[in-house]
Amino acid sequence: MTAETVAPAWMHEQITADAYESSSEEQCPGIEVVDGMVVVRPSASKRHSRLARILANALDTAMSPEWNADTDFDVRLQDVPLTNRRPDVVAYRADTIDVTPTRPEHVLLVAEVVSPGSETTDRIVKVDQYAKAGIGFYWRIEQAATGVPLVYTYVLHPATKTYRDGDVFTGVLKVAAPFPVEIDLGQL
Repeated sequence: MTAETVAPAWMHEQITADAYESSSEEQCPGIEVVDGMVVVRPSASKRHSRLARILANALDTAMSPEWNADTDFDVRLQDVPLTNRRPDVVAYRADTIDVTPTRPEHVLLVAEVVSPGSETTDRIVKVDQYAKAGIGFYWRIEQAATGVPLVYTYVLHPATKTYRDGDVFTGVLKVAAPFPVEIDLGQL
């Protein structure tokens, strides 16, 4: 005998910002909300989580005290219809650490680690959403077959609210903007 899993009703209806904010903490980490509809995120692998954590720690160390870097929390891209994304890594203004929800104007950089099941979303959909929200920098980390991740960087063109391609890094990620950082990707 098999047990059927039935998704709760709130996952089949458009959700408002107020309804989302009243959700339990157990519900929120595994979901994102796009145009008011709940999207269940696939569970991250250990490698995925490790890449995100190491990148966030390296960014946090490299940035000035005015900025923090953390993993996996909501960024409210728009209120109506509600769009909340949970980037793998977020660099945000330190003075907004207690401000909820985190808004695009608090965020300098978002990074997504691409995993099986998130390729299209991370390569196309989120790029457009983050750019339209005005987030200055987007990094996409691809887990290459060689074991050394590739990091694709994008820089926002403010007038068009689109990203232009930046550098692609393998082996060592070494960037000057938005802050100087050098990370040995071979250790990831």
